[in-house]
Amino acid sequence: MWNHPTAKQLATLPTFYSTENISLKDKVIYMHFFFGGCDWYVAEFDGEDAFFGFVILNNDLENAEWGYFILSELASINIKGFEIDRDLYWQPTKASNIERIKKCRLGA
Repeated sequence: MWNHPTAKQLATLPTFYSTENISLKDKVIYMHFFFGGCDWYVAEFDGEDAFFGFVILNNDLENAEWGYFILSELASINIKGFEIDRDLYWQPTKASNIERIKKCRLGA
């Protein structure tokens, strides 16, 4: 994985269920990973290897959804030398302010 988050960066993320009283549209997205037409938006972290957030695969906005995904699995993906990347310029943003999420059926 290009630009793997550091332990210090991961430690700043909200833990699982700590934002459960916040509506999905108001959840803050703290990290963004991407590859081709795929996006993984991070709202929470379990402190080990799992994230909770919003996922769009293959530009399929109809089937995009909130759920869990695993950092080590993202890091292991390598297709002909291409890897998932982390957006180094990402600023924490409410899900309702992210255009790609707003366009999705289950988004913000």
